[in-house]
Amino acid sequence: MLNQEDLRFDTGQRDGDTVGEIAYRRIRSHIVNGHLKPGAKLKLDHMKQVYDASVTTLREILNRLAVEELVAAEGQRGFRVAGVSDDELAALAELRILLETHALRLSIARGDLDWEARVVAAHYKLSVLEARLMTKEPATVEQWVASDWGFHYATISACDLPVLARTHASVFDRFARYHMLTLDFRGKPAADEHAELRDLVIGRRADAAVDLLSRHIRSGVRHIMSSGGFG
Repeated sequence: MLNQEDLRFDTGQRDGDTVGEIAYRRIRSHIVNGHLKPGAKLKLDHMKQVYDASVTTLREILNRLAVEELVAAEGQRGFRVAGVSDDELAALAELRILLETHALRLSIARGDLDWEARVVAAHYKLSVLEARLMTKEPATVEQWVASDWGFHYATISACDLPVLARTHASVFDRFARYHMLTLDFRGKPAADEHAELRDLVIGRRADAAVDLLSRHIRSGVRHIMSSGGFG
């Protein structure tokens, strides 16, 4: 595995964590999960109490998130949560496709048996949550987004290019935020595509897997835009 990117949506404390790292993961998660709404003013005095971090640390975190384009810096006026738009969603989708399909081809070429097992395990977890969402059993879109990340990350985790993986993860964060703002799951078509992608990946059918992945991401964009829930 490349690192701990499979734990990207886990905000719990880990061994060796600093206060800043814990606060960074929590703030990023709250932005991606829609708890901090697009355009919301990020008031340092309030955040200091919520995230148990100093103003200096919070400024460093918000500047870091500004580089990731989850936060907008406003000079002397402070920071706001980055806005959203149809144009940005479409652009993020195409960038995700560019990065993820390249990483997927590399993983299919380089992955071993352990990698195949990770893909199957990650899909099983995702499929359980998708089944619950489709049958109205207790499950949340937030859980689904985390498991969706876990599956897609597993498929590319053998690419052996950490810089590519980190860049893709940052783009995925921004893309996933739109899912969380609409709070809607596409249903059986998405679940069926995930199952087919699993089979194509472990079957080493790179061209078919890349084609399906591209169609899967673009279908997700159309679903989000049709919901009209984030504007």
